[in-house]
Amino acid sequence: MRESIWALTCLLLGYGMSPVTAKQHNIVFIITDDQDQLMNSLDYMPLLQKYIANEGTTYKKHYCTVALCCPSRVNLWTGKAAHNTNVTDVNPPYGGYPKFVQRGYNTDYLPVWLQNAGYNTYYTGKLFNSHTIHNYANPVAGGFTGSDFLLDPFTYQYWNATTSRNGGKPVNYAGQYSPDLIAEKAYGFLDEAVKEEKPFFLVAAPIAPHGNVDFETFTFDIPRYAERHKDLFKDYKIPRTKNFNPDQPSGANWIAKLPKLNDTVIEYNDEYQRARLRALQSVDEMVEGLVKRLDDHGILEDTYIFYTADNGYHISQHRMHPGKSCGYETDINIPLLIRGPSIHKNQTLHSVTSHTDLAPTILKIAGVAPRRDFDGLAIPFTKDEDRKNEHVNVEYWGKGFPESKFGHGDDGSKTFYLNNTYKALRLIGEGYGFYYSVWCTGETELYDMVNDPGQLHNLAPTPSSPHPQPSPTTLLGRSVAEIITRLDALLLVLKSCKGVTCHDPWKVLHPRGDVAGLKDALHSKLDGFYEAQPKVAFTKCELGHIVESEGPQVGFAFGGGEEVGSQKVLDYGDDWSWWT
Repeated sequence: MRESIWALTCLLLGYGMSPVTAKQHNIVFIITDDQDQLMNSLDYMPLLQKYIANEGTTYKKHYCTVALCCPSRVNLWTGKAAHNTNVTDVNPPYGGYPKFVQRGYNTDYLPVWLQNAGYNTYYTGKLFNSHTIHNYANPVAGGFTGSDFLLDPFTYQYWNATTSRNGGKPVNYAGQYSPDLIAEKAYGFLDEAVKEEKPFFLVAAPIAPHGNVDFETFTFDIPRYAERHKDLFKDYKIPRTKNFNPDQPSGANWIAKLPKLNDTVIEYNDEYQRARLRALQSVDEMVEGLVKRLDDHGILEDTYIFYTADNGYHISQHRMHPGKSCGYETDINIPLLIRGPSIHKNQTLHSVTSHTDLAPTILKIAGVAPRRDFDGLAIPFTKDEDRKNEHVNVEYWGKGFPESKFGHGDDGSKTFYLNNTYKALRLIGEGYGFYYSVWCTGETELYDMVNDPGQLHNLAPTPSSPHPQPSPTTLLGRSVAEIITRLDALLLVLKSCKGVTCHDPWKVLHPRGDVAGLKDALHSKLDGFYEAQPKVAFTKCELGHIVESEGPQVGFAFGGGEEVGSQKVLDYGDDWSWWT
């Protein structure tokens, strides 16, 4: 009998369905839409600072892996990289709610797993793009005890929201301010959850500070804010960092071709960000409302509270109009704050984490073993737990576009930045930081993030670079070319990684485990090995994840035979279909 129980336990652990043995804590998850970190939006949320930052931990090096709403949210709720979910856009055929359903995730993602672990689950606000008044019940989003979802085409209309409660007929709330509406619905679900006397998972997903969007005309404009906040931040200006509307073009591809923004556009952009900050005040008030209600119910100290965004945002950096979709730090380095029973107060961590890690983290809180198909790992809650991770895989497919009234044609035609497909790597270690990217156009970028945090000086200039910068003689004691061979080999692993190969990509290249980070990989004996690796490349710019157009998928492992330095083709131990 003992042997049977042990075998069953091992089976459950292997499939991420461990018996619950630890106390299950409540979890409240707040996710905003397009909230920046590098324009200091968190500094303008005093209630968030009071109730979450001062009472918990702020993660300074947290990243989304794809800077676009729907793919980022699917990444977050599944714990899988976008190249594995293959939900890579906001609309079909490559993304949106229909693609999420078609890929089978509606019955196999975080809320479903939490329900299986004994949680009641609730969600109000925006779930995914292309979740509409026409498809909201085909099927109803799975995994929720209670739900009230914002629906397209009204999702981004601040004063004209439409929602579906528990799969019911859509209800329009014309004249009500959407973030306030979502706050009230969140309070209601919280009260409902407490009455059930079970552990609960509650998500509040307001649209702030996303721009206001009319999908009929595909018109993006300044976010709307509540009347009570209209006089705030009148003197605010976007930080004039070195990459703010620079005199010389920067970046690659379409970014490198942008003209300098004129004074009229700059004034509009400052007001755009003021409006974003004002829209966030309703969210700030919701944070306080949730915390106070948790306290009133006597469960605040038994509840984890997460605060994050789906992706970051740029406004005027690199001469760009308001928007996202780039791999630059503005778009991928995003807020993450957590408070809870095992979280230190007023703590700041610089651990390298990503949205891929949040589903594993939440399952850990729920007492559920990690799934073997997770591409992420539970994030550290203290400095002692820091797993010394240094990499974030970043990727994007399709088009970019400006989200303001400027940047489009004088005749009213809409501008789209084509060929915005790229694979990228963000690497952060002791004494170094790099961003390396390969575009589908063949252009590459390398930025020394320690000395060039604004990403203005591309150390791997390509023919489209308008003003090539002289490269430093060495980085970490090696030439720029030698740095690039290592980063490219690491990106080759990460762009197609799955499961453990995403956690420990260096071990894919060095199965013996003697290379654990970039500095180890820079040993001169490895020069030939890295130079011989297939290079990250594209054969075609696609609008979605088409493996056949994404060049080499695997490289070589070091030490494939008795002779040190010999190579073998990487063998990931599974069928090719599993790997891709």
